[in-house]
Amino acid sequence: MPILASFMLPHPPMIVPAVGRGSEEQIRRTTLAYETVAREIADLKPETILITSPHATMYADYFHISPGKKTRGSFADFRASGVRFEEEYDEELVDRICLLAAEEQFPAGTLGERNAKLDHGTMVPLWFIRQRYTEGKIIRIGLSGLPLTEHYHLGRLIREAVDMTGRRTVIVASGDLSHKLQTYGPYGFADEGPQYDERIMDVCGRAAFGELFDFSETFCEKAAECGHRSFVIMAGAFDGTAVKATRLSHEDVTGVGYGICTFYPEGEDGSRHFLDRFLAGQEEKLLKQRSREDAYVRLARMSLESYIKQRKKIRVPDDLPEEMTRTRAGAFVSIHEHGKLRGCIGTILPVTGSVAQEIIDNAISASTRDPRFEEIREDELPWLEINVDVLGKPERIDSPEQLDVKRYGVIVSCGGRRGLLLPDLDGVDTVEQQISIAMQKGGIRKGEPYTLERFEVIRHT
Repeated sequence: MPILASFMLPHPPMIVPAVGRGSEEQIRRTTLAYETVAREIADLKPETILITSPHATMYADYFHISPGKKTRGSFADFRASGVRFEEEYDEELVDRICLLAAEEQFPAGTLGERNAKLDHGTMVPLWFIRQRYTEGKIIRIGLSGLPLTEHYHLGRLIREAVDMTGRRTVIVASGDLSHKLQTYGPYGFADEGPQYDERIMDVCGRAAFGELFDFSETFCEKAAECGHRSFVIMAGAFDGTAVKATRLSHEDVTGVGYGICTFYPEGEDGSRHFLDRFLAGQEEKLLKQRSREDAYVRLARMSLESYIKQRKKIRVPDDLPEEMTRTRAGAFVSIHEHGKLRGCIGTILPVTGSVAQEIIDNAISASTRDPRFEEIREDELPWLEINVDVLGKPERIDSPEQLDVKRYGVIVSCGGRRGLLLPDLDGVDTVEQQISIAMQKGGIRKGEPYTLERFEVIRHT
């Protein structure tokens, strides 16, 4: 098999002696494990070392693959300009990955290079590898803001490209674990920090790659991890393959988690098509969920599906409850896909003649006009989860103490600028967070005077 092995590796610059200047001794176990990996890669003699890095060029909706023939980098940003790299890219394999992505209309390619120099997420693994093995070209791929399913899909494309070229390849999934493991660490402590590290080391130590999909976006954000998407891409490259996993080390002494595992393929295994299994489970779950949708959500779904498929805006149906056709209120339509927000647009106060018309209009806007996202495609429709929030009348309040993130949404106003945040959202646990996010949405800077309004919603799921 051309994919010879894969390695889950952290990238603390301090582990490089010229950068750490002695502080690298704090993570000696990580260094020893890294040296083991370097020896194993040298023994494998790969033609290509493919590195996925959270610190390479990253886009919300696109996977960037570094273009060109050659690249350079150094640790100058970490006061060690003498540690330099000159690497050659495997252009043939890059082209093959891009061709397969184009054939599937998958969002990956070499467009949009922002910084051609190597990043530390790439250079730290290379520093150890090049101590032992100086042959082989590299490929550098950034992560994206797309769902984990798309990262796994990219891994499958990489595997296909490697198989087609016959290139002897190792994959380095570069990524630190949680950044919130110790109160004295640079990012502080969160309960989710050690929980993430324990879970990810268990999952990767067993090569139980299907469980990588069980880490919610909110949980990962609270844990402040940086490598999860790298690990998912790596898992996708082993789709349908039995894997021997070895856990070499885990340390958290700096407040950031550093985990090292090795993965070797052991032949085909039809039970390990984890993306297919996950999507089948999601489909079953969503079908059950749709059977329980009320008239509000069914109307939103009908509206956006009609517009996306046929570019037709539906009329208000005759069989709706009177409360939807005779009541006027603001309404928000929120759309999620595989756990990630895919669109959310609404009105604070009614701008149409009924709640029903409000929902029809805002469902179209949320699916096609949210400036944060590309328009939803027809092939995404089966995977959409839709919520409708019908807003109560906003009321002016004098203090944040009158807010409750679970019960009330907030409107923050400054002059003609206004930002709104709905209540009871995943990841928003405090009033301070709620106000801060609403200010950002409204373009209101910290320190500017503002007024507050609160409102309640009736949420339909």
